[in-house]
Amino acid sequence: MNITITGKELKATEAIKEYVEKKIEKLTKYFGEDYDVSVTITTQKSEQIALMQVIAANSTYRAETSHRDLYASIDKDVDILEGQIRKLKTKKERMNKEASIKEKQEAGTAFYTVENEIIKTIYYDIKPMTPEDAKLSLSAKLTDIFLTFINIETGKVNVVYRLKDGKNFGLVEPM
Repeated sequence: MNITITGKELKATEAIKEYVEKKIEKLTKYFGEDYDVSVTITTQKSEQIALMQVIAANSTYRAETSHRDLYASIDKDVDILEGQIRKLKTKKERMNKEASIKEKQEAGTAFYTVENEIIKTIYYDIKPMTPEDAKLSLSAKLTDIFLTFINIETGKVNVVYRLKDGKNFGLVEPM
């Protein structure tokens, strides 16, 4: 943590420097010790102006306030900086969370995840019918790509499925 305190038309006394360092220590919970702070204090008429700029983790935060009391101005600046840091941190966390949710949703379209666990189960009734009836039933359901049924002729479970050309059908029969 590097702190630079500059006084324009106002001398930065040891008491001011110690107060700024004490207040800036609040930011270590966000960045650790890896950040730089530049503080400029000035006076205009009866107002004391404190300008703080924090550079950390490829981000820059800036706050400037004026008050009759320089210490109050420094307090406001630190509060503003903390708010900016929390806001950006929350925004990044939300973006990461939304990105991970999107990845999970995209992975959810498949029946298996990377760990080969079944994550989706669909229950349906298997009705006895002929392969021709199954084909007609599947062609009526435009969103379905397969239909499982019990073949009346053989008594075994069969699957009729729509081929990629969208016009023709395939039949899966057990041996």
